[in-house]
Amino acid sequence: MRHVISVLMANEAGALVRVAGLFSQRGFNIETLNVGPTEDATMSRLTLVTSGTEDVIEQINRQLLKLVDVIDVLDMTSDEHLETELALIKVRRDAAATPVATLAEGFDVIQLSEDDGLTLLRFLGSGDDLNRFVALLEDAGMLVELARSGAVTMTPGQGGLRYRAESDGVNAANL
Repeated sequence: MRHVISVLMANEAGALVRVAGLFSQRGFNIETLNVGPTEDATMSRLTLVTSGTEDVIEQINRQLLKLVDVIDVLDMTSDEHLETELALIKVRRDAAATPVATLAEGFDVIQLSEDDGLTLLRFLGSGDDLNRFVALLEDAGMLVELARSGAVTMTPGQGGLRYRAESDGVNAANL
């Protein structure tokens, strides 16, 4: 089963390597990985997509929490969450009879540039929608190059991963 896991961790050199190393050492595959700073510059939020049984995912989450740089872990799969992906897509303009604009109908796609017979597009939406759009482009013989961000997720409302300093100076994650 596909799982989306968010990890709040220290924004320090080597933190990402330790997380990736944990997956590698245990033979777990990371399908997508996205990491960047949060509203607190000392923290990073890592979003990864992996597959496995409930027991495997539970083991992954326990192991992640043991890493020194990891503050909190949230498996967002069963919780209500919003998920999106960004992609830059280069297509041939003259490769198919169907215009890019027609194929892009119903998707959040904008044209960024046209140069040398190629069009650079920006896609924003779910991974499933991106897969469908890419398939349309492939079927039309238009796809030249694809760069994907991987999943970025967040829970609506009050829930989520946030880092705050407690009044006694000890730091804790809020859920």
